[in-house]
Amino acid sequence: MTLDTSTLLLLLALSLIPALLVGGGMYLLTQRYMERDYRKRLLEIRLKNSDVILPIRLQAYERVILFLERITPSNLLIRVSPSGMTAPEFQAQLSQEIRAEYTHNLSQQLYMSEAAWQQVKKAKEDVVTMINQNYQTLPENSRGTELAKRILENVLHNDIDPTAQALQFLKRELHEIF
Repeated sequence: MTLDTSTLLLLLALSLIPALLVGGGMYLLTQRYMERDYRKRLLEIRLKNSDVILPIRLQAYERVILFLERITPSNLLIRVSPSGMTAPEFQAQLSQEIRAEYTHNLSQQLYMSEAAWQQVKKAKEDVVTMINQNYQTLPENSRGTELAKRILENVLHNDIDPTAQALQFLKRELHEIF
C-alpha cells in the first residue's frame, strides 16, 4: 500500500490537530493559573503592606489635624503671646510659628491624598493671608496686642475659620479610609 503525499499530509494533520488542541489548552490553563497565583500573591503583599502603612497613615492624619488646630487663629494667638512686641514683630513671629509647624509636618504628605494635602496647604496660606491682611489695616506704630485683637475680632465677627474646610475634608477622607 502506497500513500501519496496528500494522504500522508492529511493523516499528519489529523494527528497533529488533537495534539495542538491539547497543547493549547494546557498553555491556557497554565497561563490562567499563573495569573491567578500572581494576583493572589499581590493581594497578600498589599494586605501585609496595609498592616504596616495603615497605622502610619492614621498617624499622619492625626499630626496634620493637630497642625491645623495649632495654626487656627484663636489657638495660635493663645500660644504666641504678643506682649512686649510691636505689630510688625508679632506678625513676623506668627508667620515664623506657622512656617515652623508646617515644615515640621511636611513629610506627612507622603501618606495623604494629593487633594487632602492641597487643602492643608490652602489652610496654611489662608491663615498667613488673614494675619497679613489684618496687619495691613493697623495704623503705624501699633502694638502686637492690637494685631492680636484685630485678628480675633475678624474671626469672631466674620465667623471666619481658615482651617475649618481643611479639617472637615481630612475627617471625611479618614471616614472613607476606615
